[in-house]
Amino acid sequence: MNESRWVSTSMPYLTPREKGQGDAWSADAAAQGRRGSQRIVHAGEVPAPGEVARLLGLSDNEPVVVRRRLILLDDQPNELTDTYYPTNIARGTGLAGTAKIPGGAVTLLAQLGHVGVVVREDVVAGMPDDAEREVLGTAPGEPVLRLTRLTLDRDDRPIQVDRMVMPALRQRLRYEIRIG
Repeated sequence: MNESRWVSTSMPYLTPREKGQGDAWSADAAAQGRRGSQRIVHAGEVPAPGEVARLLGLSDNEPVVVRRRLILLDDQPNELTDTYYPTNIARGTGLAGTAKIPGGAVTLLAQLGHVGVVVREDVVAGMPDDAEREVLGTAPGEPVLRLTRLTLDRDDRPIQVDRMVMPALRQRLRYEIRIG
């Protein structure tokens, strides 16, 4: 396997962190001998895109809170991630701002009483648009992976939708499933 390829697993990003722990991305990268960081490029309320509205059980263009991030691995663009939250969960919280959230967003959600217990992920390959190609530094004709993750609470209420775009040739997605 190419050493520059990132191996991504979802579990660290679904579990609230213990007090004093940093965010899951930085810890995951460090565990693999790499440096993970991120830049919040936008946070606040926006009209829900169609797919996001459907997943959150909202009407098209109903307001949602989004955190748009550029995820960096060893200071190089590795992923674009938009995370959407219903306004009744995120409005007026750190999720609606650009400041770093101690322990990450999943930890803050748990502190607010919203714990994910079911996660659905869909991954498709495709071509990036011009803006994605430029930010991610992909070559012409190089595909991306688009991962959409829906997180539901114990009552099957949607609490979060993540939409990620990753250079396909630099990624390896790993899924570990435990039964029982």
